Amino acid sequence: MEDNILNINQEIEAVDIEDSIKASYLDYSMSVIIGRALPDARDGLKPVHRRILYAMNDLGVGSRSPYKKSARIVGDVIGKYHPHGDTAVYDALVRMAQSFSMRYPTVDGQGNFGSVDGDSAAAMRYTEARMTILAEELLRDIDKDTVDFIPNYDDSTSEPDVLPSRVPNLLLNGSSGIAVGMATNIPPHSLDELVDGLLLLLDNKNASLEEIMQHIKGPDFPTGGIIFGKKGIIEAYRTGRGRVKLRAKTHIEKKQNKDIIIIDELPYQTNKARLIEQIADLVKEKQIEGISEVRDESDREGIRVVIELKRDAMSDIVLNNLFKSTTMESTFGVIMLAIDNKEPKIFSLRELLNLFLNHRKTVIIRKTIFDLEKAKARAHILEGLKIALDNIDEVISLIRNSADTSVARERLMSKFGLSELQSNAILDMRLSKLTGLEREKLDNELKELMAEIARLDEILKSEVLLENLIREELIEIRSKFKVPRITEIVDDYDDIDIEDLIPNENMVVTITHRGYIKRVPSKQYEKQKRGGKGKVAVTTYDDDFIESFFTSNTHDTLMFITDRGQLYWLKVYKIPEGSRTAKGKAVVNLIQLQAEEKIKAIIPTTDFAENKSLAFFTKNGIVKRTNLSEFKNIRSIGVRAISLDDNDELVTALIVENDDDFVPEQEITNDAEQVIEPEILNDENTDENLESDDLSGEKMLFIVTKKGMCLKFNVSKVRQMGRTARGVTGIKFKELNDEVVGAAVIENNEQEILSISQKGIGKRTTAEEYRLTNRGGKGVICMKLTNRTGDLIGVVMVDDEADLMALTSSGKMIRVDMQSIRKAGRNTSGVIVVNVDGDDVVSIAKCPKTESEDDIEESEDEGLLE
Repeated sequence: MEDNILNINQEIEAVDIEDSIKASYLDYSMSVIIGRALPDARDGLKPVHRRILYAMNDLGVGSRSPYKKSARIVGDVIGKYHPHGDTAVYDALVRMAQSFSMRYPTVDGQGNFGSVDGDSAAAMRYTEARMTILAEELLRDIDKDTVDFIPNYDDSTSEPDVLPSRVPNLLLNGSSGIAVGMATNIPPHSLDELVDGLLLLLDNKNASLEEIMQHIKGPDFPTGGIIFGKKGIIEAYRTGRGRVKLRAKTHIEKKQNKDIIIIDELPYQTNKARLIEQIADLVKEKQIEGISEVRDESDREGIRVVIELKRDAMSDIVLNNLFKSTTMESTFGVIMLAIDNKEPKIFSLRELLNLFLNHRKTVIIRKTIFDLEKAKARAHILEGLKIALDNIDEVISLIRNSADTSVARERLMSKFGLSELQSNAILDMRLSKLTGLEREKLDNELKELMAEIARLDEILKSEVLLENLIREELIEIRSKFKVPRITEIVDDYDDIDIEDLIPNENMVVTITHRGYIKRVPSKQYEKQKRGGKGKVAVTTYDDDFIESFFTSNTHDTLMFITDRGQLYWLKVYKIPEGSRTAKGKAVVNLIQLQAEEKIKAIIPTTDFAENKSLAFFTKNGIVKRTNLSEFKNIRSIGVRAISLDDNDELVTALIVENDDDFVPEQEITNDAEQVIEPEILNDENTDENLESDDLSGEKMLFIVTKKGMCLKFNVSKVRQMGRTARGVTGIKFKELNDEVVGAAVIENNEQEILSISQKGIGKRTTAEEYRLTNRGGKGVICMKLTNRTGDLIGVVMVDDEADLMALTSSGKMIRVDMQSIRKAGRNTSGVIVVNVDGDDVVSIAKCPKTESEDDIEESEDEGLLE
């Protein structure tokens, strides 16, 4: 027993489990990499695809043969070559037949082989298939010892290790797959361009990537679409990795004054049905505005997805939002990974093209050797037959006197010096060969064979002749499968901006109390004399009224500042354009406002320069100034622009050029009406000096209140603060029910300030008449108010290049030349500027002058109201 135990112990081998697991996992990984998931760099096929085509070739299911049941093909594949599930094989066969998956399908399917909507193919027992003409080019000359054959999984038969492949299939149809620790994603290309690139390399082996890309422009996907930018293509072709941006191809149609977006082509591997569902969900959730209906009108002629827009929707903006939010725009990540010499490797475009050329050279050399040996064998036999014919009487006598065939063969070999093959051929020769005509044919055939042998010998000896054969093959393939490129390539994706599609026009943007916003070209409002009746600017509900409006350009950026001190970002062209009487679109559909959050100021700007700041003015007289550059990276949910007290809210905000480094030149006297007050800034007390310096040339801030008071002080008196700061005191109120209603920026004292009251009374006053003081005072009279004037509404700076626009609570807007309004002193009321007819003026703003003077209405010049 001890001997037995000793023998058992001697047979046990100590194995490190870690090393064993590593070795096992490596074997598994290489099996997946080589045997399943990755294509061969030479023929561009994975093992399952190669086995399907070879099995179909064995079955004789060529492009001119009758279709054969897919189940029969799958059965042969899994029975002879591919020991995996039938579903995996059938799925591969189905994809090889899909024109939307393969640039050049290798299987001609009959029946339901799926659709671009993601529909599955019918069961294999219902569908039929055969090879395409292109697939036959992959297999051509496979019977001429052009490739190596390896045993199948059970050594019962053999299969090709690679196909001869007369076409560059790896780049032609592309490939995708996930192995262990690596993946491949090679895009398809145009055969014409690939052939041109290969011909270039044959002519110039040192051709650069730039020269190759003059012929091979980029990927050519079977579903068409548009590739934006060549940067990703160049990177992929140079390094083997890159990112290609794809977009659906669309066009715009008109229907009853509405735009209709038509999708003609989809990005590669985009599910059409899922895309339509995605668009419908975005419209339902109000993430995309302006779409009224989406339907699919695709048929056998091609894809046609119809997206009907609402009347006030801009097709360019809606289309841009669709690209950003749906799979109408996608990215194809290129990874040109393939198997070469049983090893996975990432290739550049040039390397893959050279690999194919080298493969074809090997195939042609082996085919030439095969044909040469066959020709020599035939010539050898013909030479024996010729000897027999030259000595026909002696040959016949020898055969007649022989006891059997073997004796006759030996006598022929010894008598005439023939080989066994030649002797057998003579013995098998028919009597018809003895005729003169047949002898002539034999001589001609032998002569042709000798010429063919010489030609084949020359091919094997000459690299030039070998390359000429490849060149002829490629030209033949190009003419045989000539198909134009279907994927469009557009240069410089990063330079393409939606703003390039939008004309830069002056617009009047209005917003109502209930939050409806719209934009209307300013040229739709004709200029009128002061006192005119105006034109309807917007249709409002009974409980709604125009709350504010401003003028801007379509390319400007809008900063929406709410009552909670939040700031949101929006381009003017993204606001729906409407007619003068349209009520507009709810602003909550354009920016992501919080519940019950209300917009209090909308500031247009062309840039976010650091030499500018944003000045905030609140109802309680607080002023804050923040550098404009702090708002250039606004998030969709907004950012905090100012911290407000519990009982305070924002009134307006203005853009101010920074003068913080300005050097003072002279002093001014104190304002008798000012009162010293501690300044509160984030709980930091600061003493305030009522004596202000006159910073001659510096810009000034001008604040007005509802009760007709105003205050003017230098911009530098409000230092720049962070976004979340509270600010400092700008003005104090004499009356308890007073509040700030407006503000302006004064550049010099020669400028004029236009004030408008609730009842449409207004005046122009030179800024010099308002004393320069420190902030924090109670101010001086800006306009003398009476029951006839009502409260002060606001002020604007007079501009020779701008007109005044005023809005009433009933929605009327009037445009007035500012120069037609009479100048008056600080402590006066003014003249009738707007005939309100019982309405109240709710907002005023400036707008650029227009060249048109049509429809100018004359009105009686009212006298100055003392």
